[in-house]
Amino acid sequence: MKPEADSANIRISAEDFQKFREFFYRKTGIQFDASKRYFVDKRLVERIEATSSGNFRSYFTMLRFQASGEEVQALTNLMTVNETYFFREEYQFRCLVDSLLPEIVARKLDRRPIRIWAIPSSSGEEPYSIAIYLLENWPGIHEWDVEIIASDIDTRILARARQGLYSTRSVQHLPSRYLHQYFKRKADGYQICDDLRQSVEFTRVNLTERADTRGYRDFDVIFCRNLLIYFDDVSRKTATETFYDALRPGGFVCLGHSESMSRSSSLYKIRKFPEAIVYQRPLETS
Repeated sequence: MKPEADSANIRISAEDFQKFREFFYRKTGIQFDASKRYFVDKRLVERIEATSSGNFRSYFTMLRFQASGEEVQALTNLMTVNETYFFREEYQFRCLVDSLLPEIVARKLDRRPIRIWAIPSSSGEEPYSIAIYLLENWPGIHEWDVEIIASDIDTRILARARQGLYSTRSVQHLPSRYLHQYFKRKADGYQICDDLRQSVEFTRVNLTERADTRGYRDFDVIFCRNLLIYFDDVSRKTATETFYDALRPGGFVCLGHSESMSRSSSLYKIRKFPEAIVYQRPLETS
């Protein structure tokens, strides 16, 4: 029988915090500094209670050696932040339509689909925003097949993304016409229409695990916004190399407005378009 956990008596010491942050970093590439101590401690206590581990030591032993890895995933789901909304940083979607896609289409010598990877997917607002923006603003959508793959490390948030149910706050920046055309009104919010839900493929991926990312190849555009700010220099370097391998030559990476690849990689060419700065995998030269 496992001891009952009492949150009032569970203590996370400075040494415990250090052990956990090193373990979580190795697993996910996400680094928690001392300013996140309250956030981390609160969630660790929550999982210690949920698993009836009794204390940090017992819980941490189970976390490291559980064969199924289920608890690592449960804790990862709890530790990752997934706050977003539709049409966030819309200027990058304008850049996609007005600058990136014309270049991509102009050099395509075949009719292979245009492939877009959104990571992290969070609860789906970003990949669904891309789909809506293309339908509304890109004439080429009627001539080209577009595949949108959306990935996240959080299995719980992926389930929410597939369901496509959103609060009024999440859709507050959408024109009312889009709400009528692409959503169904529900008692507790808005649900994205079936056609759009079926147009996006959601997958579970740990960006720092090569085994997870090996199969992700031949993308024309990658959206990775507001994730690298949680990584240290080593993890950022791994991520940018992963994106390089995942892109077709000439493909583009769009980062969040406060992020940059300049410090972590020299693999990319910086492109300054009227709408946004993006990073391009150079075209292959003969």
